[in-house]
This record gives sequence, C-alpha cells and structure tokens, in this order.
Amino acid sequence: MPPDRHGPIFEGQRRRLAGLAYRMTGSVADTEDILQEAWLRFAGQDLGAIRQVPHWLGAVVTRLCLDHLKTARMRRETYVGAWLPDPLVADDDPGPERQWMVTEDVGIALVLALDRLTPQMRAAFILRDAFDFGFDQIAAVVDRSPAACRQLVSRARRRMAGAEPAAAPPDQSLPIVAAFWRASREGDMQALLDLFAEEIEVHTDGGGKVRSALNVLRGRSRAAGFFAGIARKWPYPAGAGLRLCRINGAPGFVSVRPGGVVQTTALEVREGRIAAIWITRNPDKLRHIPPKAIAG
Repeated sequence: MPPDRHGPIFEGQRRRLAGLAYRMTGSVADTEDILQEAWLRFAGQDLGAIRQVPHWLGAVVTRLCLDHLKTARMRRETYVGAWLPDPLVADDDPGPERQWMVTEDVGIALVLALDRLTPQMRAAFILRDAFDFGFDQIAAVVDRSPAACRQLVSRARRRMAGAEPAAAPPDQSLPIVAAFWRASREGDMQALLDLFAEEIEVHTDGGGKVRSALNVLRGRSRAAGFFAGIARKWPYPAGAGLRLCRINGAPGFVSVRPGGVVQTTALEVREGRIAAIWITRNPDKLRHIPPKAIAG
C-alpha cells in the first residue's frame, strides 16, 4: 500500500495556512481550530483531483475563517474595552504545532488594521497580496465577481497604507524598552515623557475579565500619567527582573505573578521614541504562552 501523502503535504503548508488564519482572526485558538478542520477536509480528498494543493488549502482555510467571523463579529460587539490580537511570543524551542508562532511575523498594528476591514475585504486583500491568488480564484472564495474582488483589494490597499511604519532595529529598540520598563515601575513621570512620542497610543486588552483601560489612550501626557498612576497604586514586586522578548515581531516583555502569566507588553519604537504600546491582559489570550517564554 503506497504511503499516505496527505500528512507531509499539509505539514509543508501549515506555517503558510496558520499565517493566513491568524491574519484573518487574530486568535491563536481559532487558528489552531481552523487548521484542524482544514486538515480533516484535506485528508479525505483525492490528491489527483486537486490541481493546485496550496491554493485549494488556502481557499478552504479562508472560507472557514469567513464562517468563523460571522459569529466572532457578534462577540466583538459585546467585547469590553479595547481588542488586541492574541500575542505571539517568540519561543527559542517551539513544538511542531507552534512553529508558525515564531516564524510568522505578523505585527500587531497590521492585524489591528486588517480587523477594521470587512471580512470579505480582508480575505481578498490577504489572498492577493500575501498569497498571490488571482482575482478569479479570490472570487470563488468570497463569492464575488472578479471585478468586485479587484475593487475590494484596491480599497483595502488604500486603507492599509502605512499600517506598519518602519520600526527601529532591535539593537536600537531594546534599550528603550528596558528604559520604559524601569520608568513605568518607578512611576518616573519625566522619564516616561522623555521616552514617549507626542502621539503615542496605548492599547490595553483585559476583555472585561481583569483591570485595564477601557479606551485607547492617546498622547504623551495622558500615557505617562497612566503608567505613573499604576506604579503609585499597584507597586511592582521588589526584586522582579526583566527578560526582553519579541511579541509579534516587536520588542517587549512578559509579566508574571506566582499564578502564571498576567500580561504581555509589546512596543513600537520609531525615531528613538515609543510610538505605541500594546498590553494584553485578557487571561484567555495568554493561555498559549509556554513557560519558557515567561520573563522573571
């Protein structure tokens, strides 16, 4: 009996498909569920009847994402506070099922910008620009005409312009991240003001389950006051250390308490200043972070 080729073929596409699903959903758990469903559908197919396996799998995953987003949209309408995608924390030694989380560099700003598109526009844009689908192929996935898909992609490109501005290289940004960590824990208002860009944005996602700012904080003075207030009201434990890591490709760190991970903090550094801070505190979005990725 000839060996089953489905498994190796699917594994060869896993990273690509996971990147597609994560861009569409912003969720690690949903990405893994969608990939599992895609595998079940693929395993029952006659390979000889599929002309282009990568495109077939990409179409299946996209349709599953679109179906998922119909119910996710209703949940999002009742979501408490700011929403952030699940953080992808770099792991030096990931298991096979987590490989995509390390190698698939999908910035938080990019996912937030994609989230503002309609599901069909998001799908058309990702399939065209990230996965090189033709407009005829996109049309079959999103149930629109090729001409309509061309318009979807064009509008998405205009809205996505500048979604991920050039960030500072790691060797320049990591000292700034460490300085922010110290200043925020000491409540040093002046140091925070010196670190922040004038138009900084601070996003905190607690999902209504833990304490967090309900709205995005904008502006240097407001952001500095926010972190200085946290240091005053909830001092950080003495002796706690810091291990810098990459979160969705951005410099940041993971904070823990005796019970486990309590938040991830990712920063966008541009022109020597912190332009954005993304803090994820919703415990549902932290469960996938492995212990070895945790900072002390």
